[in-house]
Amino acid sequence: MTPYLSDASRDAVRRLLEGHDAESVPDPLTQVRDIRSASLALDADDAVLRAVRSALDGGETWEAIAKAASLGVAAAKWRWQGSDDEIAARHAAGRKRAARPSSVPTDLPGLSVADAAKTLGVTAQAVYLRITRGSLRSTTIELDDGRKYKRVFLDEAAE
Repeated sequence: MTPYLSDASRDAVRRLLEGHDAESVPDPLTQVRDIRSASLALDADDAVLRAVRSALDGGETWEAIAKAASLGVAAAKWRWQGSDDEIAARHAAGRKRAARPSSVPTDLPGLSVADAAKTLGVTAQAVYLRITRGSLRSTTIELDDGRKYKRVFLDEAAE
């Protein structure tokens, strides 16, 4: 019988099971390394994609595949629908989005709308209203990665 997991996945799972079955429990960091190594190897293995394609060829539905994978239908399709190139492009775009910093830069001029609202003792909606009416000046700053931030300047009226 041909194994369906790659050598890397089988080795990672084997290390995990050897540690699990050892007479003395491995130290906690070894446990973390072994568990993560097995998880990452399995996630990178083409075995699931091959199995999904085989299931689809056999007449299974995306709903059945998603249920077997403990995913929603949209998530299953995002991972495995289409050609290898389409899947790779989707995953690359997802990694690109995930690589963006999630924290707001602290070196932007002025105040955020939320901070301006807190300082003035009003709601964010009231800050936007004051900007529209011209009693507060604001600008939108776009960073190199495409994120945009509205910044408010309390000491200056709009011109």
